[in-house]
Order: sequence, then structure tokens, then C-alpha cells
Amino acid sequence: MQKPSPKYELLIISIASPLLLGVYEDGKLIKTVSSELKTSEILLPLITEYLDCYDISRIIYTRGPGSYMAIKLTYIMLKTIEILRGIECAGCSGFALNDGEPIKAIGNLYFIKEKETIITKKYEQPVKMIFTLPQSIHDLELDEESTPEYIIPAV
Repeated sequence: MQKPSPKYELLIISIASPLLLGVYEDGKLIKTVSSELKTSEILLPLITEYLDCYDISRIIYTRGPGSYMAIKLTYIMLKTIEILRGIECAGCSGFALNDGEPIKAIGNLYFIKEKETIITKKYEQPVKMIFTLPQSIHDLELDEESTPEYIIPAV
């Protein structure tokens, strides 16, 4: 009996620096890449490299909140790949990958999640943001929408 082919997926955290990319085989993390370069400089070459190395069936990205430019660029790249190559694009909340901690908005404003609502809150001191790629994506809650989640803070 032939063993089934492994299922490969990518998880991209591009809403903050460093950009993180994880390769998952049957839901388990097998490779991690971290880059301090801008999303516009590094994301497409990274995705292309891993599309060439693995038979990727789905790409998951953090659809927000966070850096609007990074979210837009990531979404446009992934939707293009979805259309051209038929690889599913899915989204998840940034809060799912940083233990629900504040996420930088602009200046000293941060996005915070209160129950199911995302608001902005002012912090006098910078908040250290630490995003991590989970060891398994089996329990990662994916959003129904893959479109960017823009939450514009009041200025």
C-alpha cells in the first residue's frame, strides 16, 4: 500500500518585524524563516523559493491588525498565487500568534482585543511585540474571510 503524500502549508506573519514564514508538513512545523527586511523586498522571493521546494496546498497569513502596507502586499501576492496556481489563501488574526498581546498600530497606539472587539489603546512606553509560529497549525483558528482586516485607529 502506498503511503499518502504529505500535505504542505505555509504560514506567514508579515504584520510586524521580523517577518516570519513557517513551512508545515501535515500540520506540523518543519522549517522556520525570519527576516528583518521589508515585506516588499523579501516576501515574494521567499514564497517562490518554498513553492519550488514543496507542493504547497494552502498559504495562511495574518490578515490583521498590524502594518497596513504589509497586509496589503501579502494579500495581493497570495491572491495572485491563488488565482494563477490554485493554492488556497486563508487568513487568521494576528492575536492568534502573539498570545493576544497588543499589536502596534501607529505612534504610541496599539490594537488590543477586548472579548471579540478590537480597539486601539495608547501606551506611554513601547510594547514589545513577539509573534511566534506555532509548532502545529491543527488548532489555529482561521477566519471565514481571507481579505485583509483593516482597523483604522482614530487619529
